[in-house]
Amino acid sequence: MISIRDIQGETLVSPYTGQTVTTRGAVTGVVRRGFFLQTSAKKWDGIGSDGIYVFSPKWMPEEGAILTITGQVRDFYKHDTARPVTQLHLDSVEVSRSSGARVEPIVFKQDFLPKDSEKLANLLNSLEGMLVRIPAGQTFIAPSNKHGDYVLALDEGGLDYSEIRTEFGGLLPKAGQEQRWFPGFRTSNYNHAHRLNVGAKLTSSITGPLNYRADSYQLSVSQPFEIEPAFVTHDQSSLSPQAHHLTVMTLNCFNLDPVIERESKVNNPRIDIDDDWGDGRFHTLAQAIVLQANNPDIVALQEIQDNDGAELTEETDASVTYEHLIACVKELNGPSYEWVDVAPELGQDGGQPGGNIRNGFLYNPDRVFLDQQSVRVLGKELECFESSRKPLVVEFNEIDSGQRVAVINVHLASKRHQESIFAPENAGIDGKLEVRLAQARIVFDETQELLSRGVEFYLTGDFNDTEHSETLEVLLGGFDGQNHNLVMDLPENQRYDYNHRGKLQVLMHGIVSKKMALAGKAEYEIIHGNELLGVGPGEQSNKPSDHAYVIAKLDLA
Repeated sequence: MISIRDIQGETLVSPYTGQTVTTRGAVTGVVRRGFFLQTSAKKWDGIGSDGIYVFSPKWMPEEGAILTITGQVRDFYKHDTARPVTQLHLDSVEVSRSSGARVEPIVFKQDFLPKDSEKLANLLNSLEGMLVRIPAGQTFIAPSNKHGDYVLALDEGGLDYSEIRTEFGGLLPKAGQEQRWFPGFRTSNYNHAHRLNVGAKLTSSITGPLNYRADSYQLSVSQPFEIEPAFVTHDQSSLSPQAHHLTVMTLNCFNLDPVIERESKVNNPRIDIDDDWGDGRFHTLAQAIVLQANNPDIVALQEIQDNDGAELTEETDASVTYEHLIACVKELNGPSYEWVDVAPELGQDGGQPGGNIRNGFLYNPDRVFLDQQSVRVLGKELECFESSRKPLVVEFNEIDSGQRVAVINVHLASKRHQESIFAPENAGIDGKLEVRLAQARIVFDETQELLSRGVEFYLTGDFNDTEHSETLEVLLGGFDGQNHNLVMDLPENQRYDYNHRGKLQVLMHGIVSKKMALAGKAEYEIIHGNELLGVGPGEQSNKPSDHAYVIAKLDLA
C-alpha cells in the first residue's frame, strides 16, 4: 500500500503519475465531483502533504469515513500554463468504517503564513489537500459572489497588517504586493452561504480541505458559518457643475446593452445572455449620474455595447444603448444628455464576442459645446491597439468661459492574462504589460500634442493598472514628469475603485497637466460603494459596475 504522502510528495508533479496505487485515509471533505482523503493518525511534519483529492463523480462517501482507495494517479492541468494538481482517479474503494480517528486541522493564523510569495507557495503546496481551519475573528475583504467564494484578512487578536486598511475594513496592499494571496474558501452548500459586504466579520471558525482551483488556493467548506454583517452605503460626490468649471464623471458600464440576447445568436449562451434593462442596471447607472455625481457636465463611459449586445450580427451602432441610459437620467429629472462615440469596426475592439465594446461620452449641451471635428480615436492602425479598445478623444468648450478642454477616454489592455503567483512558470508575469505600455506611449504623446497647441486635457477611463505601475509612469512622462495623476492627491486609504480577490486597488485614474495641478485647478473624488457590495451566492449580479465611480472638477477660470 502506498501512503498518501508518497503520492502527493513534495513536488508539483507526483512521482507516481500514471500508476495505479492503493492508499488509506479519512474523508475530510466532499465536493461536486469528488472528495478529499487524508491520513488521520500521522502528524504533519511541515514538508509534504498528507491529503489528496480523489476524483469520483459517480460515488460519494460520508465525511469522516475511513476508506482504502485504489486508483490511478494523475496530474490535472486546468489550462496550458496551469500548475498541476495531483489527483487519484477512483477505481475501487473499501469502506473500513463510517467514521474514524479525527483529523486535526492545520490552523491559519497571521504568523503561520509567510508574506514572501515563494515561501508562501511552497507552504501551501505542502498543505494541498489537507484539512485547514480559519478561526473566528477574521474580516471579509472581498464581497460575496455568485460562486460562493469568500476572502479573509487574518485579523484575530486585532489588526496586524502593514497594508493600508479602509474605513470599511477593506485592504489595500502596498506597491509591489498587488498579487499577494489572502486565505479564502468556497462553500459547496449555498443554503449555508451569506450575501455579505466588505468589512463583515467571521464569528465562527471554518474548516475544510485546502484545494487548488482557479489558479489559487482556497478551502472547500460544506458546514455553515456565522458572520457579523457590515453595511456599506454608496458615497455622494461633493463636486457639482459650476460656471467656468467642468465636471467629468467616469463609469465602467460592465458590458451594458439594451437587449436580452437570442440564444441562437451568441457565442456562449451560458455567459452571453443577460437582461441589463430588466435587472435595473440602466436605472442604477442613471441614479449614480444624477444622485451620486450631481449631474456632471460630461460622463466618460467604458464597456458600452452595441444595440444587440453579444449577438453575433453586423450591428455596431450603440444608439439604443445610449438612449436607454439618457432616458433613465431624464426620469430622475437629470439633464437631457447627448452622446458621442466612434463605433468600432465589426469585431475589432476585443471584449465580449459580438458586443463591439467601445468608449463613449454623454454630455450636457446646456453646459458644454462639442466640436464634432475633434472627435477621433487613437491608434486605429497600430499593432498595440489590435483587438483592443481604442482611446476616444473629444474636445469640449465650457459654455460660460469659452475654454476648451480635450477629454481622453481610455480602456487599456486587460490584466486578465497575468499569471498567478502560484504558476509553475513565469509566476506573476503580466503578459499584456508591454502592450499596455505601448498604448500608454500613444496616449501620452496625444496629451503633449494637445498642450503644444494650447489645449488643456483630462485623461480618464479604465487603465487596468495601478498608481505605481510602469503604465502610469509612462502616461505621466515619469512620476515627476509633465502630467499629474489626481489619484495621488487622495489619502492612501481612499485610492481604490476595484476589488480583486480581496485586494482593493485603483485602476481608474484622472490625469491632467502638471501646470493645472500645480495651480490647484483640479479636484478629484472616488465615489465608493460598488466594489464593496456582495451579491448572493448562486445569483447573477445586477451591480451596475464592477468599479467605483470617479469624478473630477476642473477650474477653467
